[in-house]
Amino acid sequence: MLNKLDIFQIWRVEFKNYSLKHFQSDLGAGLTVAAVALPLALAFGIASGATAAAGLITAIISGFVIGTLSGAAYQISGPTGAMSAVLIVIVQKYGLPGLWLATIMAGIILLALGLFKLGRIVNFIPAPVITGFTSGIALIIFTGQIDNFLGIKTPAAESTTLKVIGYFSQPLPSIVFESIACALIVIAIMLGMPLLKYTSRWPVALLSISLVTIVSWVLGWKVATIGNIPGSLILDDRYNLQWADLSVMGELLGPATAIAALCAIESLLAGLVAERMTGTKLNSNQELVSQGVGNVVIPFFGGVPATAAIARMSVGIKAGGVTRLVSIIHSVALLFCVFFLSGVIARIPLAALAGVLIVTALRMNEWHVIRFYIKHRLKGPVLVMLITMAATVSLDLSQAIVIGVMVSLVIFITQVSRLEIVPTRVDPERLRLAGHHVPFETAGMWVVYLSGSLFFGATGQLIRHLENMENSRVLILSMRGVPMIDVSGLHALEHLWQRQLKKGGLLYLTGLTPQVQRMFERTGLIDLFGADKFFWSADQAILRACETLEGPATTPLTKGRDYVGEMPLGVAVPD
Repeated sequence: MLNKLDIFQIWRVEFKNYSLKHFQSDLGAGLTVAAVALPLALAFGIASGATAAAGLITAIISGFVIGTLSGAAYQISGPTGAMSAVLIVIVQKYGLPGLWLATIMAGIILLALGLFKLGRIVNFIPAPVITGFTSGIALIIFTGQIDNFLGIKTPAAESTTLKVIGYFSQPLPSIVFESIACALIVIAIMLGMPLLKYTSRWPVALLSISLVTIVSWVLGWKVATIGNIPGSLILDDRYNLQWADLSVMGELLGPATAIAALCAIESLLAGLVAERMTGTKLNSNQELVSQGVGNVVIPFFGGVPATAAIARMSVGIKAGGVTRLVSIIHSVALLFCVFFLSGVIARIPLAALAGVLIVTALRMNEWHVIRFYIKHRLKGPVLVMLITMAATVSLDLSQAIVIGVMVSLVIFITQVSRLEIVPTRVDPERLRLAGHHVPFETAGMWVVYLSGSLFFGATGQLIRHLENMENSRVLILSMRGVPMIDVSGLHALEHLWQRQLKKGGLLYLTGLTPQVQRMFERTGLIDLFGADKFFWSADQAILRACETLEGPATTPLTKGRDYVGEMPLGVAVPD
């Protein structure tokens, strides 16, 4: 069942006490967002391997459908740079019909994730993986616009890596310098205008494209343009359901999963950014439902996959948007452009859109995060980031994410498997000075302080270290610094207990945390070792060892006393 209770509750809260003043704020914000979204929609439609019209239709439909059902008022969806970088590879392999079917399948996956309350699943993707993926996407977008930048057409390639190799291994067609001029003008304006005092909030992408379009038309430059934009909401080139398509659904499962994963990641991360800007929490499950419904519908209009976009949302928030009407108004404005400005849009040079996408690629990189990793010499995150980035440009999204997560897990396991082992010999003189009866030499009594998780990655280190200790007649393992233990750790301790038992020695365990103690209880090791082998502190275990080996001590145990040199024995013994 659709999360209708969630969306109705969101609507009630959002439109409570809504007024004309609020509508005026939404109207102004919606028109501002449309000015920003128009050039991006055209550019991302082409970058996806479809058409500028497909990008425009995607922005319109997603603004209506996804905006109405989204998990927060500020969410505004449409075609994005990250998505286009993934889609162009799918289009090259399966064509637009394959992309449309994969989009519908991705929508169903997203819908299922939302209905089953799995909106937090993206939290399990490590930050370096997302940074590396974003950098890889930026490289894909940049590389994909080299042709339009130079005004040439080169053969398609299965990956960005092969595309780059092709530029150096094959002769290039004749370069159109007017195309380069168009792109450079757009890049200069987009990078320069925000630096000026009074133009920082102007829709620079729209202004730069408009200027270049006028210049190229007046000067008669022979450059490739967008071409005909159908003045209709439903494109002639759109998805038509056919039973034959069911036979290729298995082959499209991978691309569909990639689209769904990217849509979920980008939408929820964008929502997190907007949540910090507004203080309004995103309903992540409802957002996935809205993305799912939208991406099921869009292919039937001829569009490409959509996802929430940080650029559009931040513009809407800064322009004073209050409710989801901002998204709907932005769609109405774009629809007006389709019906009444299609002739003007058709004259926009492709090189101008290439300039927009190149600037977008440069800004997509999380430069502050990359600088942080490098400045602080965080080798693990840098390695994960670089591997994920390389996998993104060489393989597909789903494989890149899996590879990045797997590398992160390996590094994490390596780090947490560093068990700190500090063996400390018990000093018999300290026991005697404290007034305890120690009629034997305690040279074979050790307190071993463990710090770190005791799991399969650390058990070998523990066993090797303790088995190499000489004269370890009594081993007291202080486990106050062990927050977690797994079955492999329990097997390792059982092995040590059997080893001590065979040579007539003793093994005591002290300071077990509640979680670790529950593992001992569940596996029956407390009964196997004996309940008298477990103590709260090491000093208790030392006195028990003395009693067991040579008879009871003549003096009661002194609270919190240190019998093993400089190493503290933990908290005081309870009364």
